[in-house]
Amino acid sequence: MAKAFSNRYMLLYAAALVTVAALLLTIVSVSLKPRQERNKAAEQKQMILKTIGVEASRDNAAELFEQYFTVGESPNGSSAEEDIHGGTPLHYDGGIVIPIQGSGLWGSIWGYLALDSNATVVGAVFDHQGETPGLGGEIATDKFAARFIGKRMDSQPICLKKNADNNNPYQVDVISGATMTSNGVTEMLEKAYENYKNLITPNIQSNQIDFRKEAVQ
Repeated sequence: MAKAFSNRYMLLYAAALVTVAALLLTIVSVSLKPRQERNKAAEQKQMILKTIGVEASRDNAAELFEQYFTVGESPNGSSAEEDIHGGTPLHYDGGIVIPIQGSGLWGSIWGYLALDSNATVVGAVFDHQGETPGLGGEIATDKFAARFIGKRMDSQPICLKKNADNNNPYQVDVISGATMTSNGVTEMLEKAYENYKNLITPNIQSNQIDFRKEAVQ
């Protein structure tokens, strides 16, 4: 009887510990969620600001974001804050920033391209969920992003190609040893071009992008 009681007590005690631990973890997770969401939004704004050459910290990212991306300038009439979460392009003085999203080898990859009024890339930034460090993970480096500066998204999307022609405005060299990630980047650039080509196709007469709201409605 004593042994049976002891076993039952141990099982109940263990169950109680697991329940309390799960409850505490839930409380911590719920309490930290708002802070995690704020940090994520700040990091996203830092990425976007970086494409137009503005370095920001988590503390001033929101202020600078609203300064450079004026509320109400988006083609769908939403605010800049709504655009950052909705995946729609953001207008800034002199051009447009388009979001790009896709899949790499091990998970999601994403980024932003800043285009000037001639649909030339003036800034780029990329990130990933879990690409291999030193291989696919290279998309998150400034060195990789710099390959896109001066490339164009006017009449066709930019593509990653082995031994790319540096003089070709639509080609960027692949990431060595990261074929799947490189293919993922090309695919998300193609998708972004199809989604936003009505915004980034230059006007035939002026060779300038028409950023007026009525031009994209």
